[in-house]
Amino acid sequence: MASPRIAVTGMGIISSIGCSVEENMTALLQGAHGISRIENFQTKHAEDIWVGEIKYSNEELVQLLGGPTKSNFTRTALLGMYAASAAVKSAGIDNINSVRTGLISSTSVGGMDYTERYFYDYLQKPELYPYITAHDAGDSTQKIADYLGIEGIVTTISTACSSAANAIMMGARLIHSGRLDRVIVGGTDALSKFTVNGFKTLMILSDSFCQSFDDDRKGLNLGEAAAYLVLESEELAKRENRDVLAYLKGFGNANDAFHQTASSEEGEGAFLAMKKALYTAGLTADNVDYVNVHGTATPNNDLSEGRALLRIFEENMPPFSSTKAFTGHTLAAAAAIEAVYSILALRNNVIFPNLHFKTKMHEFDLVPETTLLNRELTNVLSNSFGFGGNCSTLIFSKQ
Repeated sequence: MASPRIAVTGMGIISSIGCSVEENMTALLQGAHGISRIENFQTKHAEDIWVGEIKYSNEELVQLLGGPTKSNFTRTALLGMYAASAAVKSAGIDNINSVRTGLISSTSVGGMDYTERYFYDYLQKPELYPYITAHDAGDSTQKIADYLGIEGIVTTISTACSSAANAIMMGARLIHSGRLDRVIVGGTDALSKFTVNGFKTLMILSDSFCQSFDDDRKGLNLGEAAAYLVLESEELAKRENRDVLAYLKGFGNANDAFHQTASSEEGEGAFLAMKKALYTAGLTADNVDYVNVHGTATPNNDLSEGRALLRIFEENMPPFSSTKAFTGHTLAAAAAIEAVYSILALRNNVIFPNLHFKTKMHEFDLVPETTLLNRELTNVLSNSFGFGGNCSTLIFSKQ
């Protein structure tokens, strides 16, 4: 018996370029990035780096959600609740548990934006104890599930920057296996001192706007965001008369097993992830019309990913671009953000520009799209690669 096709029937997003799918699309079409200085918390690096920060305070996010004013909801949870509820609403779902429904959410920051804030105060202030339990990555997932009222399978994935791709992949597998009929999948991550300091220590933060696949790239801009997709079996989507936004046609995951933070020089994990995704989709490299690359603008990633792309596509590289210059690198949310962008590209037959690109890398002849390009698209491939060598690829299609 053939596995059911996976339909995407809803999307929700909040990022530095917009608080809805429509706002994000407008910014992408206009080439308007959301990179700025940090304002929501104090850091000694505030004037050294650029970030994709959402200009809402936690209190304002609570108001948008209509939630309680006092709770242990972290920023990661609030962003996730906002985007996931928007995805469910866009799918037109009235009863979330009318069929077997689950939630697979991803995060890397978890609740550390609060635990780092109160670390020195816990022993003296018992009222802060609830934030200790909110530190765990699974806490934000459970809060999102409770907010949506989901009674089915609820679990968390944290595989660094490929997390949301793996959440999407796991959701598809749960539908394929018959365990669930519908899954809300995606990721959420807030900016925090821990991630700013950690990436600063790794010396991969740029002091200017990131320049993916540019020979003079200096590093990435961190960002915060949340995005979720509603995945349903094609049978359910048809029965419920849903508007199918796209099909998740292929997916693949592989591991470089090379280094804690660096990708291998030849992009072995990236190559295998793309190869697996094409295989599960029943496609060849020639069938791919656009690649939303991981494209972090770090010296290591862009070189490694570029070599992997050349191994897959050889002389027939399709148009490609990185959208991280718009939002910053949103870590565990990145693959979900870019899944939304890939579907928007597919539905609107448009390829978004790779902002700030000037000079081709000297190692190869790959040049990203630097202006908005209108082109008929059928299959879009999206890459997401994480620390620890965890590499994942998704393929979205019209049919």
